[in-house]
Amino acid sequence: MTYDLPGRLPDRRHACAVVVTYHPDNGFPARLSRIVPQLDATVIVDNGSSDAELRMLRELSTYPSVTLICNFENLGIAHALNIGVQRALANGYSWALLLDQDTLVDQDMVEQLLAALASCPDGSRVAAIGSRFRDTNGRSIEPCRLDARGEQWEEVESVITSGSLLSLPAYAAIGAFRDDFFIDHVDTEYCFRARAAGFRVIETIRPLMSHTVGAPTSHKLFGSTTWTTNHSPDRRYYIARNNTVLLREYGTSGRGPWQLKSIIRCLRMCKRIAYFEKDKLRKIYAVGEGWWDGVRGKLGPRRHQLPQ
Repeated sequence: MTYDLPGRLPDRRHACAVVVTYHPDNGFPARLSRIVPQLDATVIVDNGSSDAELRMLRELSTYPSVTLICNFENLGIAHALNIGVQRALANGYSWALLLDQDTLVDQDMVEQLLAALASCPDGSRVAAIGSRFRDTNGRSIEPCRLDARGEQWEEVESVITSGSLLSLPAYAAIGAFRDDFFIDHVDTEYCFRARAAGFRVIETIRPLMSHTVGAPTSHKLFGSTTWTTNHSPDRRYYIARNNTVLLREYGTSGRGPWQLKSIIRCLRMCKRIAYFEKDKLRKIYAVGEGWWDGVRGKLGPRRHQLPQ
């Protein structure tokens, strides 16, 4: 199925930032100050932070272009994103820049995203344009370059949530982020669904932000450097479960039954945890539980955890 979307390309007056927070640190106001001047409005959606953290967020919301929405409990990244995006839609915006609380954006991020979008043929068919990023943990980054066509962007299978400019007319046609995923692979699933509906997903060639996935550490193994993200047991659960659901529902590339592909990925994750990470038992248990819930299609917030 395809949809006819408005052909007008955006400028900052048509765009709103949506930032999801969950126990933000003291550096958040400085990071937010890089975002606010680049867009017409900013919506902060908080997912159950402490009283002290909420006081900081309420002080930030005194700025005329900043709105704070408090959930008072952790409803998951997907639900929080939907709340923010739907507020942007209700306020008449046609684009939303989605951001995590720990992302440090370049001062020309929005300008560069719009330039890349403007150079994309049939830009009205783009559901999301993502930003490449520099890893704040110091992992090696490929030098910035234009692609072989001299373009500022390339077509991709999916982009991460943070730093992605989301078309709100496309969002209305594709449907909301999946609340039942809660966290992890929320962005991947949305991009898969967008592409299945005939939309395009693109990403900038140039990194436009500093960002880190997890708390990565490097380790030497058999003469080569291996990285691991050190995600918490809960995050390991959601990664394993939602990846299994993606394999079941979208038949990602490769041969063999989706159950087998999923369990192989989970075993690789467990191997990395066993070699390099702390809290090994709880994390490996969480991976197994996530795989089993994914096979059964049991979604939503994680309910059962290994006792302390």
